[in-house]
Amino acid sequence: MIYLKIYKIRQFFLTPQYNLPKKDGDHVSLQPIIKLTPVIRFDTTAALRQHLAPLRSGQSIGLVPTMGALHEGHRSLIEAARRAGDLVVASVFVNPAQFNNPDDLARYPRSLDDDYQMLEAAGCDVVLAPSVTEVYPEPPTLRLNFGELETAMEGAFRPGHFNGVGIVVAKLLNIVQPHRAYFGQKDLQQVAVVRKLISDFSFPVELVRCSTVREADGLAMSSRNRNLTPEERALAPALHEALILAQDLLAEGQSTAQAKAAVTGFFSSNPNFRLEYVEIANADTLQPVGEVLAPGQTAICLAVYLGKVRLIDNVVF
Repeated sequence: MIYLKIYKIRQFFLTPQYNLPKKDGDHVSLQPIIKLTPVIRFDTTAALRQHLAPLRSGQSIGLVPTMGALHEGHRSLIEAARRAGDLVVASVFVNPAQFNNPDDLARYPRSLDDDYQMLEAAGCDVVLAPSVTEVYPEPPTLRLNFGELETAMEGAFRPGHFNGVGIVVAKLLNIVQPHRAYFGQKDLQQVAVVRKLISDFSFPVELVRCSTVREADGLAMSSRNRNLTPEERALAPALHEALILAQDLLAEGQSTAQAKAAVTGFFSSNPNFRLEYVEIANADTLQPVGEVLAPGQTAICLAVYLGKVRLIDNVVF
């Protein structure tokens, strides 16, 4: 077991990390809280359970599952948990069960030392970074079926992917037993899968969906962006451009079929991209829709290959 305790000073600038604003003459000033906080790292589930057991009384726990190669999107999940007042537990585990392509698993970026630094800076309290054999002493034989989610979009193009996602998330929810679990909107269909998992297995946890974090040029932050060449990275904002194109067409009153055709044409004109799918769907069920739904209920989702790198993105409106 690895057990690393690093003491650090964190300075927080937003409530609840801040004391309540105090009046200073005619001005309102925020008073920072300086906290000396241990950051603890585990590589075994038993040690993590033992550590968390006495902390559950009177304190909520927030779980942020990750596969590492962390970026500002992951940081935003940690910060959301921190704002909720949670004791924040993050996992860093590249889950082989959710990769249906061995080459994709081999290419997935790994940067554990950098990940620890980002988690520490973001205010994470506890990190679980287990080995594959720790999570899967034996290859998993359980098979989960998420119904219509298995045949839509990611489910159709990555057979077995959501089975692997469901197994590892169920394990993490069982190990950590959080009050809240934080997932990013960029993986919108994964959010729907986790929602169904929580419902079907009656996990006593609140699912929190956090907004996608984007680069200044609109590209959704993703660990896979690291695999893009400089030339590909310069082209990658086209994903967001295509989504906004479709959203604008729908806002003008054009049909979902016309909006999808426009996205298809958009990528057909650029040979660097290979469009795998574009779909307009219910943002909760991810099932295709023929018209724009109530505000916040419509999602435009797409997946493309840019060189060897597969990228996904979506907008919800």
